[in-house]
Amino acid sequence: MSSVQEHKGTKLNDQEFQEGNYLHMATDVDIKKLLEAGAHFGHKTSRWHPKMAPYIHSKRDGSHIIDLTKTVTGLEEALEFLTKTSAAGKQVLFVGTKRQAQDIVKKAAEATGQPFVTERWLGGMLTNWNTIGGRVKHLQELENRMASGELANKYSKLEVQRFQEEIDQMNSIYGGIKELSARPGAVFVVDVIAEANAIKEATKIGIPVVAIVDTNADPSAVTYPIPANDDAIKTIQLICDYVQQAVTAGKAKSKPAADKTESAK
Repeated sequence: MSSVQEHKGTKLNDQEFQEGNYLHMATDVDIKKLLEAGAHFGHKTSRWHPKMAPYIHSKRDGSHIIDLTKTVTGLEEALEFLTKTSAAGKQVLFVGTKRQAQDIVKKAAEATGQPFVTERWLGGMLTNWNTIGGRVKHLQELENRMASGELANKYSKLEVQRFQEEIDQMNSIYGGIKELSARPGAVFVVDVIAEANAIKEATKIGIPVVAIVDTNADPSAVTYPIPANDDAIKTIQLICDYVQQAVTAGKAKSKPAADKTESAK
């Protein structure tokens, strides 16, 4: 049994593993690209987390060097899982609120039509969706009323401007999750420490977490750890590119299945 199957919280039964070709890698992970992107550079040895020991290759100039062969393994398992999740028609929630990750994460999510959080994580976004969902619904209603001209017809220019400001403010908070239709099938996180609250909520309700984990973080906090530098823009971009490709490949595989079901009716 593969390590993906054995992982606590995301056991996939034999039937799931045998159905379709979901676990054939759509993208080969290139260790040279990871090296060029600086994915192997960890934090200072004084800031390390002991549970990252299996993923550390050596020390250099007072910093840890990540074993990129372990990065490749972790990334491949994560990509296989994300492809299967997407192929099953489930959403992947992208999370990256640190400055250097925001634009990269947002673009990858938008390119794959997935929900995202890049500003700040709101408490209860997963565990208290009734409340958060109510705010999202309010935002959507305001946008619809603005687009239809209803607000312009009923209110003064100043009042309409205030409605627009409210819409803009709410979009900065909820814009990325307006299309979060149900509980996501997975959460992809760039920084384990920065997104600790997102990980806690996902774990609490049993949503698998895929995350880039640097040498200062606890890899056991997530379901699919990808040991790598979580600060370098090039590394974040490269891994997000791989994740984008995996989700896209999964969505492509789900279409024929959906078409086949429809034609059988």
